[in-house]
Amino acid sequence: EMELLGITTLALMVCVTCLVFLSVWKKNHKRRRLPPGPTPLPIIGNLMQLNLKDIPASLSKLAKQYGPVCTVYFGSQPAVVLHGYEAVKEALIDQGDEFLGRGIIPIIDDTQGGYGLIFSNGERWKQIRRFSLMTLRNFGMGKRSLEERVQEEAQFLVEELRKTEAQPFDPTFILSCAPCNVICSILFNDRFHYDNETFLSLMNLLNANFRHLNSPWIQIYNLWPQIIKHLPGEHRAFSKRLKDCRSFILEKVKEHQKSPNLNNPQDYIDCFLSKMEQEKQNPDSEFHLKNLINSGTNLFVAGTETTTSTLRYGLLLLMKHPEVQAKVHEEIDRVIGRSQRPCMQDKMKLPYTEAVLHEIQRYIALLPSNLPHATVRDTKFREYIIPKGTTVLPLLSSVLHDCKEFPNPEKFDPGHFLDKDGSFRKTEYFVPFSIGKRACAGESLARMELFLFFTTILQHFVLKPLKEPKDLETKPISVGLFNLPPPFKLCLIPR
Repeated sequence: EMELLGITTLALMVCVTCLVFLSVWKKNHKRRRLPPGPTPLPIIGNLMQLNLKDIPASLSKLAKQYGPVCTVYFGSQPAVVLHGYEAVKEALIDQGDEFLGRGIIPIIDDTQGGYGLIFSNGERWKQIRRFSLMTLRNFGMGKRSLEERVQEEAQFLVEELRKTEAQPFDPTFILSCAPCNVICSILFNDRFHYDNETFLSLMNLLNANFRHLNSPWIQIYNLWPQIIKHLPGEHRAFSKRLKDCRSFILEKVKEHQKSPNLNNPQDYIDCFLSKMEQEKQNPDSEFHLKNLINSGTNLFVAGTETTTSTLRYGLLLLMKHPEVQAKVHEEIDRVIGRSQRPCMQDKMKLPYTEAVLHEIQRYIALLPSNLPHATVRDTKFREYIIPKGTTVLPLLSSVLHDCKEFPNPEKFDPGHFLDKDGSFRKTEYFVPFSIGKRACAGESLARMELFLFFTTILQHFVLKPLKEPKDLETKPISVGLFNLPPPFKLCLIPR
């Protein structure tokens, strides 16, 4: 009896050992076909090689060590890192259809659940994106073009900035209001006064979440969401703020449903509801409330904070480089003058200002590691096989800071975008909105806002720092998903 038990135990141990060995072998075999990278430890992966305060820089460092296509483990999940223009272009453009997926960011996925514009996949993503691009592009909603709406908001912004009466102030809040109002105008054909209570609380929600997306705690949450979900912590406050933002959009949708404008849509929500009506017989339609609420929230969050941070960073860089600010003032005075509203047609005649705007976006690399992509099937890429569903991180910062394309990439220099005659120089390496089919859907809107807000502010004000330009700090703070400018105050001196 005892002998039999001993043999059984031994047999079981041999089986378990074989199974463990087999699973390790399978993992390693799979790993062998993945691009090279540091050896991961169980459970924590390559966490020891990553600085949670600056993940993009850690990834760049590893790519320099292991090559432009390498594998890094976040916990037990592999991610393929693409470094440099060649690798990024090859994946997102040449093999774009295979890298079309959206990688998961657990803290966002918890509330979005794969619906909406930014974090959806497959057929759903195709339909919502096509609809959103068309709605933003045609903007045949109501009588006013998108440009007129942005120009009008730029005037409200200047009025608001005048009220600071050349006294020191932190521009974060006022600068958030303008892009946010443009999105409000697109979503529900309305704007808020800058002192409206609802508006103020919305701005605070968006600002807080944007800052916290970068915090080490949220980075850790994204590694082990299953475990941390049950603990108290910042992730709960983050999810609550995101839910509050969705409730706000839902309220607006309900108002629209009470008095529908289906034949004469005035805004994004009208257009979406009209599409829901057309497709109500189709049980598989992607045009339903869940996608509307999530797409609305996506446009709201992505469309407000990214433009705001870029504007704010831009003001800081112009104070740091007063000679650049002086040249922009000179060009605006010469081409537009002080009394006429800047418009998009002026862009062609302002090569220096255009170069400055491009250089701001290049220098700050707002989204250094891009939003994560994912492979939609097993993909042969160079000599590797990347399994279906693997997260892919195309490092935009590695393209924007390429030292062959932009000599001294760490230096802020509008000359990066000017040729020897002082004309504006286009380059494929300008990728702040990413490239390929998943590039930012709001790119043309963002470019329009940056140009019109920026030129309108500089037409009216001189930006004056509170300390010597050389003492201003321009290094981004807490570099997680986004590069955000350090906090600062300034004075706006009317011109």
